[in-house]
Amino acid sequence: MNYELRKNIAIVAGGDSSEIVVSLKSAKGIYSFIDKEKYNCYIVILKKGEWYVQLENDKKADIDKNDFSFMLDGENIQFDFAYITIHGTPGEDGRLQGYFDLIGLPYSSCGVLASALTFDKYTCNKYLQAFGVQISESILLRAGDTIDNQTVVKQLGLPVFIKPNDGGSSCGTTKVKLEEEIQPAIKKAFDEGQEVIIERFMPGTELTCGCYKIKGKEVVFPVTEVVSKNEFFDFEAKYTASKVEEITPARISPELTKEVQQLTLKIYDLVNAKGIIRVDYIVSPEGIVRLLEVNTTPGMTETSFIPQQVRAAGMDIKDIMTDIIEHFEQ
Repeated sequence: MNYELRKNIAIVAGGDSSEIVVSLKSAKGIYSFIDKEKYNCYIVILKKGEWYVQLENDKKADIDKNDFSFMLDGENIQFDFAYITIHGTPGEDGRLQGYFDLIGLPYSSCGVLASALTFDKYTCNKYLQAFGVQISESILLRAGDTIDNQTVVKQLGLPVFIKPNDGGSSCGTTKVKLEEEIQPAIKKAFDEGQEVIIERFMPGTELTCGCYKIKGKEVVFPVTEVVSKNEFFDFEAKYTASKVEEITPARISPELTKEVQQLTLKIYDLVNAKGIIRVDYIVSPEGIVRLLEVNTTPGMTETSFIPQQVRAAGMDIKDIMTDIIEHFEQ
């Protein structure tokens, strides 16, 4: 195919949160997955107001924010599609999606409302609860709010998870077993985000399942079982292979597998998702499936859950990337 006739794809990474290191790894993964015979791919970094294309030999080209274009060898390069892989603000909370909507650039993930909704764990879970999705009990704290230890224990018991409501990758997350650990954990979470969620501990098996839908087609991937060797599936466990066992397909019954997959597809529709999403669950010893959270820009490194599930399904992730790019509907 003629180089000039290929679509120009921006793989948008970076962000303004602690998850930037994960985002940059996902960008490299997506770059390796996309078919270079069909597309010209560029990694675009957005961080702290600095927007640029990462070129060869550590060279950079500034992005023109008026139309998200850049200059290369005297030529203005316009993008045909943006694959968003920012984990955290501004790529997962709807801000970047709003900008792309304004300039008319198609992109890979949920729209503004769905992104903002799913980025707010507390609000998203409460919304989905209204449709019968099982969740854990929780308390939300906004900036300036305080809560005493006794109230937490009375409402939720111990242990609890204390984490940023507007963050991911378990950054700033603590599993609290003792009452005196509550306030330090709240401070740690507020250091990472603007809101804090205190959530009742849910014992059970952790599962995660990805899916995507395009016109006339829906694909749900095999379910992955997550077995952390740490106290919980924290940042270290998520990104250190020796600290976690990820089993795809999960060691669960065909009936439970179908239930998790169907629930994932249901949640996709309820939040009006677009592109690839991943939904995390805890299954109690009694077999109750409870939602942990919805991820609308899931990690896409070679070892991330989605690529694992794609391989387990016997699919080619290159074909899936082409699906998303060619058949995406805003």
